Amino acid sequence: MGAHPPHGASPPAALAAASPGGDELEEDEDELEPGLDEAETEPDGGSGAKEAGGTRGAVLTRRGITLRVLLRDGLLEPARGVLSIYYLGKKFVGDLGADGTITWQETGQVFNSPSAWATHCKRLVNPAKKSGCGWASVRYKGQKLDQYKAAWLRKHQPNAPPAEESLASEGEEEEMPEEEEEEATREGRVPAPEPAAAKRTEEKGKKQQCKSLAELAGTDHGPPGKSLESKPRVPVRYCTLGTRDSARSPQTLVEVTSFAAINKFQPFNVAISSNVLLLLDFHSHLTRSEVVGYLGGRWDTSTQLLTVLRAFPCRTRLGDAEAAGAVEEEICQSLFLRGLSLVGWYHSHPFGPALPSLHDIDAQMDYQLKLQGSGNGFQPCLALICGPYYHGNPGVESKIAPFWVMPPPEQRPNDYGIPMEVEVTYIQDGFLTNDVLQEMTLLVEFYKGAPDLVKFQELWSQDQTYLDKLKGSLASRTPKDQSFTHVLEQIYSLLKLSS
Repeated sequence: MGAHPPHGASPPAALAAASPGGDELEEDEDELEPGLDEAETEPDGGSGAKEAGGTRGAVLTRRGITLRVLLRDGLLEPARGVLSIYYLGKKFVGDLGADGTITWQETGQVFNSPSAWATHCKRLVNPAKKSGCGWASVRYKGQKLDQYKAAWLRKHQPNAPPAEESLASEGEEEEMPEEEEEEATREGRVPAPEPAAAKRTEEKGKKQQCKSLAELAGTDHGPPGKSLESKPRVPVRYCTLGTRDSARSPQTLVEVTSFAAINKFQPFNVAISSNVLLLLDFHSHLTRSEVVGYLGGRWDTSTQLLTVLRAFPCRTRLGDAEAAGAVEEEICQSLFLRGLSLVGWYHSHPFGPALPSLHDIDAQMDYQLKLQGSGNGFQPCLALICGPYYHGNPGVESKIAPFWVMPPPEQRPNDYGIPMEVEVTYIQDGFLTNDVLQEMTLLVEFYKGAPDLVKFQELWSQDQTYLDKLKGSLASRTPKDQSFTHVLEQIYSLLKLSS
């Protein structure tokens, strides 16, 4: 059957898929270059300084110094991968074009200024980010762009007051200082989706979203999982973590934080179909190893509602890269044919609480960022953890916990992301779809005879077998329509035979 899924499974590779490339320039109002027209109409790039030697003239000139001006005068050279941004532990790489545009390598999107690119990238990591501080954030061959701008000024305007060199440009003199931005982040003010996100066609977005499904299929997911019930993991509170520590186990479980506890509003609403919960709960019950899968659904920017409509279990062992690629391609096609978008992932902690580990937190932060590449606006990526056999759960029902990760404070970029508890509305489906029943049957077939298959006829508690436990957990997620009971009983019979 290949390698067992590891302890601390990574999300499916589809979440890391390359997102749609854009060949149009960014036209968002807050990202325009106020000095662009001035630069174009002042061939020498410095005539603004002649305005009676005044301070305002110097600012205008500084604004007028665009990437095109620096390229024209030989301070910069167009090349691939020479531009970079580091923000809250994430790195972005861009190509500098001969016309002064920036192409983000991750998606192929084109930006017409450092401000536009920096603002876009930072908002992907932190939706509350108000500005990009582009010339101070973007580096050319490791040096900040504003240093090249300062060098141009020293050469072309040697009499300008030195203080002018630190002034922002391209409209950035009106941007919020970092300290104020952090305050805004704490207050939970989340920007509305940008209009540009709505411009992309749904079809192109969905196809591109899955473009590189199998690219990370061979990622090293760590050593094969040990017996997960042998060592109980005691969760820690986020506030006790502090700065990242390589000595700390990535399997450390972390308690989630509610948005209300930090005086924030949840930045999006979530509705999940009961069929989604039924299928991922069933999948999680089958094996003593961790399982993983995708979530398909729709994101409505006008209502800020994420609706999760389908679960797509990965019928693979995570160490089996070849099989993973084929399965993920199949899931990609299923998403596309059903008109759904990739909206998140799920995995299980078979014998532990449904709380994220440090590994899960980092993975979720990464995939929130990857999923963002599909558009210019904020789009959530949801993670679900299922704890089927944790004896700390009340009753037999599995705990299924949705979480999302908030970036660490900007002044503490080396901290872990903050795992946030997500409030969800559950929608009771009227019937079980053929898709769900087929997936359940295929899962039984896949795990049949595996050494880590749960032995359903054995006792889970004093008076209940593992099969009783499974039935009890699925009861609340099963449609009230009784006509499906016999179908589920057939699947349960298959399970008994398999184990």
